[in-house]
Amino acid sequence: MSDTISDLLASAPDAAPALLAPSRATLTFAGLRQQQRDTVKRLNELGFGRSATVAIVMPNGPEMASAFVCVAAGATTAPLNPAYGQVEFEFYLADLDADLLIIQEGDATPARSAAEKLGINIAVLSCTAGAPAGVFTLNADFPAKPVVGDDAGFAKPDDTALVLHTSGTTSKPKIVPLSHENVCASAANIAASIELVSSDSCLNVMPLFHIHGLIAAVLASLGAGASIICTPGFNALKFFALLEQYAPTWYTAVPTMHQAVMARAGRNQKIIDAFPLRLIRSSSASLPPQVMSELEATFSAPVIEAYGMTEAAHQMACNPLPPRQRKPGTVGVPAGPEVATMDTAGNLLPFGEIGEVVIRGANVTSGYRSNAAANAEAFTNGWFRTGDQGVIDTDGYLRLTGRLKEIINRGGEKISPREVDEILLDHDAVAQVVTFAVPHAKLGEDVAAAVVLTEGTEISEGDLRAFVADRLVDFKVPRKILFLEEIPKGATGKLQRIGLAEKLGLA
Repeated sequence: MSDTISDLLASAPDAAPALLAPSRATLTFAGLRQQQRDTVKRLNELGFGRSATVAIVMPNGPEMASAFVCVAAGATTAPLNPAYGQVEFEFYLADLDADLLIIQEGDATPARSAAEKLGINIAVLSCTAGAPAGVFTLNADFPAKPVVGDDAGFAKPDDTALVLHTSGTTSKPKIVPLSHENVCASAANIAASIELVSSDSCLNVMPLFHIHGLIAAVLASLGAGASIICTPGFNALKFFALLEQYAPTWYTAVPTMHQAVMARAGRNQKIIDAFPLRLIRSSSASLPPQVMSELEATFSAPVIEAYGMTEAAHQMACNPLPPRQRKPGTVGVPAGPEVATMDTAGNLLPFGEIGEVVIRGANVTSGYRSNAAANAEAFTNGWFRTGDQGVIDTDGYLRLTGRLKEIINRGGEKISPREVDEILLDHDAVAQVVTFAVPHAKLGEDVAAAVVLTEGTEISEGDLRAFVADRLVDFKVPRKILFLEEIPKGATGKLQRIGLAEKLGLA
């Protein structure tokens, strides 16, 4: 296993393709290694070494993928969502204590104004016409004092490669530092679990300011000597054209993206048959078993559901590839770190008992940055508490029963939103659903669901509630069902339960 991101690129043949992008020449591994050397040298010339935190605000594409891999080789990277407004950029840049901001030439991002207000130096990434995808130069006009000594040069295994914020749904987001050892261990775990080889190519549709895309698509592929097709981001209308153009062997996405792909699969079956995928990977949110079944039937490929989070540098568990058993409704077996369940007192639980999912291993963060209170709460006897509730069966497969903060407490009765989701998805009229808690004066919380109907179908709220009532005990039946054209999603396309009542005016 590689110890640093610079080592990660070392084993692939020079001429092997690394980064591909529409209408661009392919960047080979030799070219990417050279770009890495040039970037570390340039950062050192500008005054930024291994101890520096470099924020990157760029759209998805080969330059973003390359910038992450190359900047991280000599400094700490901090990719930020390019859709943020200036106030958000001011918060995140200040919270990160960023030393440098990298933006793309010609991009009128409010991150520039935020950095200028905070006194943070800015470097502009530019591409030469006709250069391969991912080749760039860094331009800056601020006075620089070159880095010398131990802070210069390539990063070491225990240096921080990447810092990301947690979602911060219910409180101030926490900063998660991930070392080179963390991210390289996770990349190796992912590559091993889906058996990546140099002939594989990943169609990346995930945003590259999020752990899923950065590690599962980019680092796992590069570590296996495989290639990445760098798209501008997920677009269901263009997905099948990219499938036809590049013939990727796999892609990884969140469930809402898979559902959008499935909505257009029927009219693109010829492309699906002509350009078969070796596998489809799903992570970052629970994949409904119904969607998994439809994907496998449509693409004639195994759908591998994995379980990840930022604090684990993404992957923790994963369903195995055939011929080993895949269990729909589970997130598979441990795929890298140790995985167990724990009670509130810190005792590990036996198979079959529901508890909080806990992990430990080389890919797990050593702790949140400058947050002793959060670390005291998150770590117990060397185990990291994920905040997820689940149960491990006697075969070692983990089934998540809900996010502890998302469990609905209806007058003392505990309800897993995911259980209600899966019942509603069994109805032919339901295309998407998210069950969530709404405030209740006497019970504390009650059950509600937001539903997107299948195109061309109609059903009343009463009929849908009756459908659930035939299958679940009364206290789990949603008291309110809202029919929406689209369910609000987070920046990475994940459906978000926490805060949904407020967004929909039910709180």
